[in-house]
Amino acid sequence: MKQSKVEFFRKYGILLVLVAMWVILLCVSPTFRTVNNAVNILRQVSVNGILAIAMTFVIMTGGIDLTVGSLVAVAGVIGGSIIVANPGNWILGIAAALIVCALFGAMNGFFVAFLDVPAFVATLAGQTIARGFAYVYSDGKPYTMASKTFSAIGKGMTPIIIFLIIFVLCHILLSMTKFGRYIYATGGNSKAAAASGIRVRQVLMKVYVMAGLLSGIAGIVLAARTNSGQPAVGTGFETDAIAAAVIGGTSMTGGIGTIPGTLVGILIIGTLNNGLNLLNVSSYWQQIIKGIIILGAVCFDISSKKLSK
Repeated sequence: MKQSKVEFFRKYGILLVLVAMWVILLCVSPTFRTVNNAVNILRQVSVNGILAIAMTFVIMTGGIDLTVGSLVAVAGVIGGSIIVANPGNWILGIAAALIVCALFGAMNGFFVAFLDVPAFVATLAGQTIARGFAYVYSDGKPYTMASKTFSAIGKGMTPIIIFLIIFVLCHILLSMTKFGRYIYATGGNSKAAAASGIRVRQVLMKVYVMAGLLSGIAGIVLAARTNSGQPAVGTGFETDAIAAAVIGGTSMTGGIGTIPGTLVGILIIGTLNNGLNLLNVSSYWQQIIKGIIILGAVCFDISSKKLSK
């Protein structure tokens, strides 16, 4: 009985937290009850949600990716520069941005997978390099885009649709494909995975490239929403991405996690931000509360593992 309760709360505890947050905010805030506010929450979490999915894949291999926020800026300035020069070339701008971000992901993957550099160190350096690249490329100036077609990517329901498509595809990839099983195996025990014939280095490389590509998509969506590619944007985005993944049940030690869990995690972050703003809670207190929630999620993960043994 005790074991079943632990398993139940491990699987559904975070979802119950999200429902409880919704119930409380529905009672105390009339604005929270509106459809417009619900759409606004989904639109706000779309960018960080894509980053959180990218982070989930990386953390599940036992790593971390601190470059995701900087790559949002890289995608914005690369795409922005091309679109500003020729508004009709918005497809080229998007393609160039995604390729550059994927290359940054490949750089991270190379150092982690083939040179055995700790993921934290490799991606911390990558974060600084990517941010510096964004500033050097743009000369520290934003690109203001006038392409209405490109701007449509960030308007209305489009960011939400893009996020949901990525959510479905990544969920299928992780839960229903051989590559997904390889990710679980690599994160669970990389030596055992290698001994069983899994090419662990290639799995790690692909995961970091994927993280770079998804970060680029998030950067494009944000640039389209703001009509601007800015080198300073994305600072701290990696914090919310890590928080959403961990709150959603992804284990920092690797091998455990789901994309639906990360969806719940990012909805908790988005609901928390939205609810605290509606209740006029200071942004300083919001940071403290968010940190406590992250710490609580990690402690819950550790304690539930101990109880399940």
